[in-house]
Amino acid sequence: CVASPVPLSVPLPLADPPPRTGFVERALAAAYVGGLKPVLALTKSDLADGTAFRAAFDGLDLRIVAAGRDDDLTQLRALLEGKLTALIGHSGVGKSTLVNRLVPEADRATGVVSGVGKGRHTSTQSVALPLPDGNGASEATGKCDGWVVDTPGIRSFGLAHVGPDDIVDAFADLRDTIDECPRGCSHLGPPADPECALDALSGHSLRRAMAVRQLLIAVTSGTQHADDPEADPPIPA
Repeated sequence: CVASPVPLSVPLPLADPPPRTGFVERALAAAYVGGLKPVLALTKSDLADGTAFRAAFDGLDLRIVAAGRDDDLTQLRALLEGKLTALIGHSGVGKSTLVNRLVPEADRATGVVSGVGKGRHTSTQSVALPLPDGNGASEATGKCDGWVVDTPGIRSFGLAHVGPDDIVDAFADLRDTIDECPRGCSHLGPPADPECALDALSGHSLRRAMAVRQLLIAVTSGTQHADDPEADPPIPA
């Protein structure tokens, strides 16, 4: 079967290990700059509530879906239908478990999270798998509803090629606003950028600008090249 351009799905556990902001923000920044449509899939939702996590990304109009082992995957399947979707995340976040639910015949190996909250690499290479169509058919018949790509656990996710303007430019409603910023503005706000035009916005536009600013902080901070998920600050459950 064929599929349309790639969206990006980021499976993220609500516990075991606890969710971390830095990797998620860097992945979102890369997706928006690349013109992808990111989806956050909250795994292990049986272990913790996701309200605080969802609130941390309010303003981005980000699609966040529950994808725990007991959650109905109808909403997630609808977002993946007809598309080629890459699943990315640290080891132990539940990517392969989620793939096995989406593609039952995939039989992807799964592991356990160690006592120090680190996952083990059960996927060693990226594998594209056809999503079964509404009648359960897939690779055997050539009929499918899209593709999902299970990827190995990410150890490092740097964004040296992405600048502040690249990220803000990805949001059409903010693009014109930064034309009013002084030359050299990094859009981080005071004290670094006391005359940033984003701070003059109001209502929904201001909420979006502040959410985008969090992405900018993640990209420009020292955590952007962290090799350990524990280097990122946790999001309260």
